Amino acid sequence: MKVTDPFANQLEYTNGWTQSVGEKTMKVTIILTLIMCALLFLMIWAAAYFYPWNGLLKFFPRDIEEKARVHKPPFPAAPFFGWIIMVLCMLGFVGVILYGGWDGIQRGYTFPQFLVRFLIILFGMKAFDIICLDYFLITKTQFFQHYIPETRGCAGYHSFGYNRKQQIRHCIGLLFCAFLTAWICSLL
Repeated sequence: MKVTDPFANQLEYTNGWTQSVGEKTMKVTIILTLIMCALLFLMIWAAAYFYPWNGLLKFFPRDIEEKARVHKPPFPAAPFFGWIIMVLCMLGFVGVILYGGWDGIQRGYTFPQFLVRFLIILFGMKAFDIICLDYFLITKTQFFQHYIPETRGCAGYHSFGYNRKQQIRHCIGLLFCAFLTAWICSLL
């Protein structure tokens, strides 16, 4: 008969405090999710302040999009800095996903464990996007009006859910990406 240690799945710390492996991996997943949210906010801030590309306006309600087209960057080189920050944020997104995969491989994750990790990270970021950016920053604060004053008084700032169909498409895409990434990581 094989005797198993009931505490084999726990890590012992020098002060005697123990933490289960599941708790540690969940902390890593939550930290990665928070990093994704911070990168997304930095990317939104760079887009609002440095104004690197008019194509970003398609993510706003129609009236805000029309009024913001006349907005000029705060200084001539601002779009360049905006693009640099946005590219660094996108590389950060990739880095978070790569680290999440590498960490899971080191821990011997199976496909379902990878899938749960990537679903938490990606949908945590999407929830942050919808709740904090779309709801709070667009409808409840003057964040974008501060950086793009031409849009003050637009009715679009009071229409939460204006991009519902776009958000649903993003969620479907994120679901596919989570499955694909989990499958690739489970093969490695």
